[in-house]
Amino acid sequence: MSQRESVKPITYLKNNAAELVREVNENGRTVTITQNGEAKVVVMDVDTYDHWRSALALMKLLAQGEADVQTGRTYGSEETFKRARKAIKRSNQNG
Repeated sequence: MSQRESVKPITYLKNNAAELVREVNENGRTVTITQNGEAKVVVMDVDTYDHWRSALALMKLLAQGEADVQTGRTYGSEETFKRARKAIKRSNQNG
């Protein structure tokens, strides 16, 4: 599917939903659906959606980590391992 084929009007979706789902599922590419000439929604296969959500979650964690570093909310390795050992010990006692 070329880039031009990746943008479809909503009438195409209405008239060819099953074909569009088959195409998206087979090639893993996203299709942008337009309404009145404006992009409104994106159609993608489930594997691509899951991959994007995982990537977004990782990006959020990285952003939180970067914010922690910038504000000084960090610990040295000794303190980190001390806290980890404590958490493991509590977990073993509760489980």
